[in-house]
Amino acid sequence: MSLVDLTIENTKLIFPSTIVEAGLAIENGKIVKIAKDVNLPKADLKLNCRGLLTFPGVIDSHVHFRDPGLTYKEDFSTGSMAAAAGGVTMVVDMPNTMPPLVDPESFKTKVEAVKGKSYVDYGFLALLSSENVNKVSKLAGILGFKLFMADFSRKPVTDDFLFNAFNVIKNLGLPVAIHAENPEDVLVLTKKVKHEGKKDIYAYTSARPGYVEAKAIIRVASISEKVGIKIHICHVSSKEGIKVLSEIKGKGFKNITCETCPHYLLLSIEELNPALTAFKVTPPLKFRHDAEALWKGVNDGVIDTIASDHAPHTHNEKFKNDVWEASSGFIGVETLVPLMLTQVVDGRLNLNQFTKLLCENPAKVYGLYPLKGCIKVNSDADLTIVKLGVEEKIKANKLHSKTGFTPFDGWTVKAKPVYTIVRGIVIMENGEIVGKPKGKLVNPLNKNLHSSNH
Repeated sequence: MSLVDLTIENTKLIFPSTIVEAGLAIENGKIVKIAKDVNLPKADLKLNCRGLLTFPGVIDSHVHFRDPGLTYKEDFSTGSMAAAAGGVTMVVDMPNTMPPLVDPESFKTKVEAVKGKSYVDYGFLALLSSENVNKVSKLAGILGFKLFMADFSRKPVTDDFLFNAFNVIKNLGLPVAIHAENPEDVLVLTKKVKHEGKKDIYAYTSARPGYVEAKAIIRVASISEKVGIKIHICHVSSKEGIKVLSEIKGKGFKNITCETCPHYLLLSIEELNPALTAFKVTPPLKFRHDAEALWKGVNDGVIDTIASDHAPHTHNEKFKNDVWEASSGFIGVETLVPLMLTQVVDGRLNLNQFTKLLCENPAKVYGLYPLKGCIKVNSDADLTIVKLGVEEKIKANKLHSKTGFTPFDGWTVKAKPVYTIVRGIVIMENGEIVGKPKGKLVNPLNKNLHSSNH
């Protein structure tokens, strides 16, 4: 083999089931050789990664980068910079922007708004609702759909709607990501808690308890299994939710996957100041027993992916005296990798599980494997290279997002992303963005086109 663009040497490659001391050769954005260092070709650029671990590029499969229309909170430039700084090589962006991504016209608007801004690769989900279900078959270039079951700005999500919508989407071969909270229960409980005059962070958790999540999961799982489409349950937050998912998967349901987030694994309502409305997120933070059940779900293989649900808002939108007035969600794309690798250092996860949960499985959920999510010859050369055992404090004012509130401000992490490499291009080195915004839109239905456009 003649001269290549880049070699990665003196490293350990982390696969889903093994760890190998070997290096990589990269040419034209692809991995072209995996071999011992002595057998690698000469390269224009050689990275000596002694003491570092090399993962497939981490995919954060749940972000809200707010572009277009809500860019005072975040945009694709700042959001993708935060992703790259945190070791993330690709994001899946949600459709609740202004305008929302609902049809070919709004898809075109979104593509144009984001073009030339992103430091990492990206894909889009389109919104699924009663207003656009007849238009979705015309959408091309998306990774799947997002259904918000408890979105009260739209018509109620009935079983008839789910059945009809899933049948329309079945022909497209794309998954539906679902925010699973049963709307009828949320309405009744919210009215009750508000009537009681409760306004703190506990009130929000009381209005959306775990059984609301579990009931929604049972509904969509039953209908999706009958229709035969793939669904992905977003941000599982509760003991009840993980229990029904374990039972559903145990019955042999093949078309359902699920995700959780660092905040559900690492935070619990008992430890929060009730007045801190900034901790509001949907689904709400639950209790210690919920976090423990989610950890069991991770280690039993019930949970397939871990994502950030990065959802920025301004300080004024987050900090209110009344939880019902506070915006829901907070940033997370930059802290995802350090927080979860800290769990590896602490023994709650192993390196192979990390690779499955944050690299391989997100790629598989959205039809991107083996283009993304793995270290294989001919795969995209997306790599997250890290150092374990380095202690640093998360500092909100040092993060790259436009809006700085993170519930993990001041937390000590024990791992650091050292290089973020996107299709063979070094985008981040030692916490500094060094590359240019060359991120590409990834289209799962035309992988060959995506590959040849690099």
